[in-house]
Amino acid sequence: MAEAVKKIITASEKKSTVYKLRPISETKIFNIPVIGFAVFLVLTIISVYTGNLPGGMIGSLLVMIVFGEALGWIGDRTPIVKSFLGGGAIIAIFGSAYMVYSGILPEAVSASVNDFMTTGGFLDFYIAALITGSILGMDSKVLVKIGARYFLPIIGAVVGAALIAGIVGLLLGFTLRDAILVITLPIMGGGMGAGAVPMAQVYSEFLGHSPSYYISMLVPALALGNVFAIIFASLLNKLGNKIPSLTGNGQLIKGMEIEKSEAKFDVQKIGVGLLIALLFFATGQILGSVIPLHPYAIMIILVAVAKIFHLVPKSIVAGASQWYHFVAKTFTFALLFGIGVAYTDLSAVLSALSLQYVLIVAGVVTGAVLGAAIVGKLVGFYPIESAITAGLCMANMGGTGDVAVLSASNRMQMMPFAQIASRLGGALILLISGLIIPLFL
Repeated sequence: MAEAVKKIITASEKKSTVYKLRPISETKIFNIPVIGFAVFLVLTIISVYTGNLPGGMIGSLLVMIVFGEALGWIGDRTPIVKSFLGGGAIIAIFGSAYMVYSGILPEAVSASVNDFMTTGGFLDFYIAALITGSILGMDSKVLVKIGARYFLPIIGAVVGAALIAGIVGLLLGFTLRDAILVITLPIMGGGMGAGAVPMAQVYSEFLGHSPSYYISMLVPALALGNVFAIIFASLLNKLGNKIPSLTGNGQLIKGMEIEKSEAKFDVQKIGVGLLIALLFFATGQILGSVIPLHPYAIMIILVAVAKIFHLVPKSIVAGASQWYHFVAKTFTFALLFGIGVAYTDLSAVLSALSLQYVLIVAGVVTGAVLGAAIVGKLVGFYPIESAITAGLCMANMGGTGDVAVLSASNRMQMMPFAQIASRLGGALILLISGLIIPLFL
């Protein structure tokens, strides 16, 4: 009897050891002890609500980093949210969007962050670093091997999205025209600037109303589709953890790992990495003024050509890789907070929350995932990576959505493929919309 009691006590002690909470002194946010970060947070809050926040980049970046990291930390530790809804990524985006929607974030601060994200070019700055560093870090032979095959799962995503949305729409009483033109195409169209806005122009030319009339119809679909894309990204990451054969853990095909520089962190190299990212982005802008392609798409092509033909010295490649890792590690939650403030219209999302509408949007995103995964598998890609990049990055809100989706799926190194899907895939949707609209007249 005494021995049995002793075993129970021993088991209890082991159990208590397993569930022992980490001391608060060991908890860190943004690699800062939580007590220290709390001081930063309090000082930032005082600065925001007393009207003493510095203007421009300094104040905006302070708010975005501190509030973004706090929301991301909460999201990554909230049950259900961390497991199924995207964790820190979705809380950083929709937490900041709610702060704007509810008026918690002062209007002057919202305007400052919005300007920094849009006219200030912070989103472009972030994406340029990821595209340059990740492509230059790839094996050039693997880059060639992927080649034009990548467009096949993009087409598969479009076909799958239209097919399932059409079926779900008909079952719920929607016309095929509404299910495809009003919901499917804008979701798959590559965001606002490259998708919904020019698509509204196309609709206006064919159907007669003003572009603003169609934008008001397209935005709710786009916003809600972005929400589902982030959630599905987290679920696909979970699926990959459960069934490892379906995923390359960030590799689109076997052997596509980003080469990690063996050189130690070097401030001079990271400066060179910053410079090369800015130069590739600027060159894309220059060529974009004469070539009818999005500058991001041109930039991707330029960096890929430079990598394939070994036009960039190894020392610069190492710098680009170090800069890419620094930006991804330092600014992701800050950027997600900015996306919530500048690009996420919570009122548009809430206005679209009828059951039928939500089900059709879910059908679009599901179809995109299945179409990209199936076709990707057929051409030799890992299904989950194909579904995330060629599927979900077609169904989100362009560049901002790409960051959110890749963050939620823990695959930020796949930014170049996400951008191909968003930009070139978005151009494909505009072409398709111009071709099929006459069929519904």
